[in-house]
Amino acid sequence: MRKYDSPYMADWFAISLRWIMLVALVVSLGLGTKLEISTAWPLGLLIAWNLFMTALASLNMRVTYHRRISFAIDLAMAGAFFWVQGGLRGPAFWAGLLPILTGSIYFELLGGLLGAVMFAGLVVYIGYQNSADLPIATTIAAIMAVLGGLFGFMGRRMIVHMRHNREIWLDSEEKRRRIQTERLRAIYELTSTLAATLSYKRVLESALDMGAVALNENPGEAVHDPLVGAVMLFKGGKLRIGSARRFTTADLRVTFDGSEGILKRVFDEGEPIITKDIGYDPELGRVVALRNCTTAYCFPLRSGFNVYGALLFAHPDPNYFTPDRRDLLDIIGRQSVIAVQNARLYQDLVEEKERMVEVHEEARKKLARDLHDGPTQSVAAMAMRINLTRRMMTKDTKSAGEELVKLEELAHRTTKEIRHMLFTLRPLILESQGLAAALQSMADKMQETFNQKVTISVEERVTNQLEMGKQGVIFYIIEEAVNNARKHANAAAIAVRLKQVDAGLALLEIVDDGVGFDVKTVMEAYDKRSSSSLGMVNLRERTELVNGVLQVDSTPGQGTKVSVYIPFTEEAADRLHHARRKK
Repeated sequence: MRKYDSPYMADWFAISLRWIMLVALVVSLGLGTKLEISTAWPLGLLIAWNLFMTALASLNMRVTYHRRISFAIDLAMAGAFFWVQGGLRGPAFWAGLLPILTGSIYFELLGGLLGAVMFAGLVVYIGYQNSADLPIATTIAAIMAVLGGLFGFMGRRMIVHMRHNREIWLDSEEKRRRIQTERLRAIYELTSTLAATLSYKRVLESALDMGAVALNENPGEAVHDPLVGAVMLFKGGKLRIGSARRFTTADLRVTFDGSEGILKRVFDEGEPIITKDIGYDPELGRVVALRNCTTAYCFPLRSGFNVYGALLFAHPDPNYFTPDRRDLLDIIGRQSVIAVQNARLYQDLVEEKERMVEVHEEARKKLARDLHDGPTQSVAAMAMRINLTRRMMTKDTKSAGEELVKLEELAHRTTKEIRHMLFTLRPLILESQGLAAALQSMADKMQETFNQKVTISVEERVTNQLEMGKQGVIFYIIEEAVNNARKHANAAAIAVRLKQVDAGLALLEIVDDGVGFDVKTVMEAYDKRSSSSLGMVNLRERTELVNGVLQVDSTPGQGTKVSVYIPFTEEAADRLHHARRKK
């Protein structure tokens, strides 16, 4: 016994005709009052046999020599039923139709004729037993032969038709499997490209290519579908077209706020949305390429609180985006989010590398300026004073002695300045004793070197939650802000406070009583990266290193307060930046 992947229609057809014959035989016996167990037992065997065949067909199973056995049993049972029911003068003289029909289905013309001949032979044999019945037997045999040929011919036509339909079905299934295989292969290749590339441009192009291939009914062939696609990314607070298909040149320059229509719904709900009136969308309706489209499917490119943009596909056919196509686009959208994240991380690394180069370059320039403005000038002054003192020693010994005292004071002051510079370049106390001790040491050196009063207030529970890397960054934020206040604000006092304000969140404040400044003007200079805003540049960039948020409050004549919110964990950072975006 063997099991097959698909049912045999011939088996079901034979089973159906057998049931019809059985019902007709039962009805004929009932009408002739011949329905008795002693003479109807072949009918019961046929019913049991057909139930068995029905069970096999439902399981797509066949016995060995299935067709031959079916034909032989139908012929034997029909003959037995014809015999026990009285032969030629009984109510079942037409039972021979059963093997004729079975033979016609399974063996076409040959089977129909074979069934007719064999049953006709039985009829003629019974007719010879009684010469009076011979004419009737001959007539029935002739009718059986004619019916055998007729049903055999019909069976042949039916089987040819069934085979043709089966071939068409198999071809369609094969085509469907081939299309599915090609589509999956193309999607796999594009997905591999999408996952491997770290270029934004290639990511966006691959996302659109993948969508076109996935929605194409004939993968591997040229796509002539009027499908419109676009990837939109946030840049500078605006949605801009990163890459597109069938967009005009003017369409590529259009920007969106994402505050109306389908874009707002996608970003608010965070789920893909299908619309039937894309041409009338308050924002996307401005795109010329979308005016010929009726339906669109928009997928948000987001991960957690990070919203990168949206993936949009549109088509003139209102029923184009079937559930299967939407499922494919969802897969592509999720892959695109991962690829965009990878590209964004890579881009951030590149920018961070460039920024670190700039920071190091700026540190070298700052060191050069500090050396030039401080120790270099002092050393030059000492050289001039030494030369002056050498001359004075031969003429005015007392004045030369006084000059040597001044020279000694200048040397001590220069030494302090150099030591302070070395301390700020690498505060070893920070590594050995922690942030609080390093800040207090910095305050002492500011008082000793520049006579600048700096007060430090650091909560121990904050420093206990900060790893050493963050402590180093916070130290340099404070050092930068204090130096800015000392150099530019003419502040009498500077206060540094570091405290915890919420679960997982600390607040750093550097407050001075100096001259203050116009924050807006300085921020504009910061955006242009002018030399007048380098202090603010350093503060912002170092704040970003600890994933914090910088806030500067100042008014001319009323001092300055620099506030830095510092998260301890990723969850706190998400809350902090999410609250900032809401503002």
